[in-house]
Amino acid sequence: MQSTVVQSTAPRRFPRLAMWHQILIAMILGLAVGHFVGEPAKMLAPLGDIFMSLIRMCVIPVVFVSLVCGITSLSDMAAMRRIAWKSIAIYAVTMAIVTVIAMGAAMLFKVGAGFGLTAGVSSAAAEPPPSIKDALISAIPSNPFKAFAEGALLPTIVFAIFFALAINLAGEAAAQVRGFFNSLSSVVFKLIHMVLKFAPIGVFGLMAYVTADHGFSVLGHLGSLVLVNYAVMLFFMIVICGGMLMLWRINPLPFLRKMIPVQLFAYSSASSAATLPLNLENTQERMGVDPRVASFVLPLGSTVNMAGLACYLGTVTIFASNAYGIELSFTQLLTVMLTTTLASIGAAGIPGAALVVMGLVLSSVGLPLDVIAVIAAVDRLLDMCCTSANVTGDSVTAVVVAKSEGGLDLERYNAA
Repeated sequence: MQSTVVQSTAPRRFPRLAMWHQILIAMILGLAVGHFVGEPAKMLAPLGDIFMSLIRMCVIPVVFVSLVCGITSLSDMAAMRRIAWKSIAIYAVTMAIVTVIAMGAAMLFKVGAGFGLTAGVSSAAAEPPPSIKDALISAIPSNPFKAFAEGALLPTIVFAIFFALAINLAGEAAAQVRGFFNSLSSVVFKLIHMVLKFAPIGVFGLMAYVTADHGFSVLGHLGSLVLVNYAVMLFFMIVICGGMLMLWRINPLPFLRKMIPVQLFAYSSASSAATLPLNLENTQERMGVDPRVASFVLPLGSTVNMAGLACYLGTVTIFASNAYGIELSFTQLLTVMLTTTLASIGAAGIPGAALVVMGLVLSSVGLPLDVIAVIAAVDRLLDMCCTSANVTGDSVTAVVVAKSEGGLDLERYNAA
């Protein structure tokens, strides 16, 4: 006797919410709980901590496997060089432009003027920042497994590039290795799908804790610094990124719409590295960027491209000069632009990275480092928006480079 299973074709009474809707609702609920419940809401921090640990668990495998697969799929070395140089050029130019706009906006609105800081008052003496030479040397992993274990992103990227190039140069002898990494890529991205199902819960915990810990009164005299940063970063994400797409005859509206879930997650996590798995999936699956381009450009951008951080450092420099009453010359402003761009490259894609490299930028023009202790009060608020700007810059570069290389599926890109 056979039994027939009848599947119901009735529509869902409540349609499933899109990921960005879930994350947005979780952010709003987290803000509300953190604000109205107050101190007890900090007990929700483990929800965010557990989720961030799950995300960080994926970062190193995603970066390493994606880069290896991306480079090995580019058997044409000339094409790989073109993609690399195009990406780096776009990253450097956008960071320089954002720094100039940020400094100009900070000077226009006189951010920090009247603050009346005195060198040496808040003596939270930061450790001397590493020199650019030391940063470059540390990018070469003497022990790649140690870099994996410590979650060091830049050394992992360098090793992945050399390892993938070796696979290409080995030719047919490395065919099985190439096939192994292609299979491993499918497994890693399935892992990402599993972890991202917990995103709304993690975002809720993160936002509840941050709001309960800092509140809305943390702005105070630093409000103008936060507002100018947010305005410039929004200008970058909407106007500059949209303009870049229009230059390549790409409609910016699908991009801006499809970036929302990535931007919301980046904002709540304040980590470019943690957002990388979601950004890779979004750029490849929803925007139609060739995986060979996305898997190379995005991991590179998560370390090299820090447009949001460049904006942050540019406004902080003007804030410090106004707060201390120290006028910067045109030459010094150029120094800030160059140092900010270089300091942003290779800055770790983790929360608080700005405070690490801020000393390098401020000391380059002789500004006191004591101001870092003051900025730290609103660092989290600034870092959150910074991360959204960073990942947006990564994605727009991937789309533009893919279009220039004939690797953009415009039908999928424009699809709702």
